[in-house]
Amino acid sequence: MGKPLTQQRRGKGSPTFLSPGHRFLSPGRYPAITGTQRGEVIELIQDPSKDVLLARVMLEDGRNMYMLAPEGLAVGALLQLGDDAQARLGNVAPLKNVPDGTPVFNVELRPMDGGKIARCSGTYGTVSSHDEETGKVEVRFATGSKEIKIMHPECRATIGVACGGGRPEKPFKKASNKRFKMEAMNRYYPKVRGTAMSAYDHPHGGKSLGKSNTVSRNAPPGRKVGLVAARRSGRRRRREEVRG
Repeated sequence: MGKPLTQQRRGKGSPTFLSPGHRFLSPGRYPAITGTQRGEVIELIQDPSKDVLLARVMLEDGRNMYMLAPEGLAVGALLQLGDDAQARLGNVAPLKNVPDGTPVFNVELRPMDGGKIARCSGTYGTVSSHDEETGKVEVRFATGSKEIKIMHPECRATIGVACGGGRPEKPFKKASNKRFKMEAMNRYYPKVRGTAMSAYDHPHGGKSLGKSNTVSRNAPPGRKVGLVAARRSGRRRRREEVRG
């Protein structure tokens, strides 16, 4: 009798694969703030669920908030959060008040969602332009394919660049270091190929595949591995046009 697949074990919900959320300090979202408030950075904390340091900020009303720290932020820095916040390092301001050419990160995709874009270490976006007619703000993100997004003017963002830039440049060197990193972030690692398993562990196991790895969309969970409902398989061959 075969064994359940890895995705079946993970989907079961056993304690082995549960998220260790009790160790995570904060998601680092923006709180709901009316008007403009000032705060002081109390400490910088390393959260195991993030690659960016968290800054604990004490607000004027006595509340503590955790935000993603930018490069250059220090303990004791005074920050502004709200509509009238100045475009200075670490301040949280709506995009409508951020001048063109200013780097921002932890940008809200929709107003009051707490921050969704450019949250990884070393990431940022640059405010390109403001549309005077519609009020929309154009933000060019420096990661990936230089993506440009048209944002709502009330979306909030942190001024600066997310700290921890250059982190991926340091190699892990050993598989154990990579394993500890992934385990702290609750990531599945390492990923073993199905063809490297035994026949009772995986449909592709047993030294050789021996059959097509395309499966139906309606296949049962224990067999639904490989190319699910694939339109085609194999390498694409470029058709040469014969010109007479």
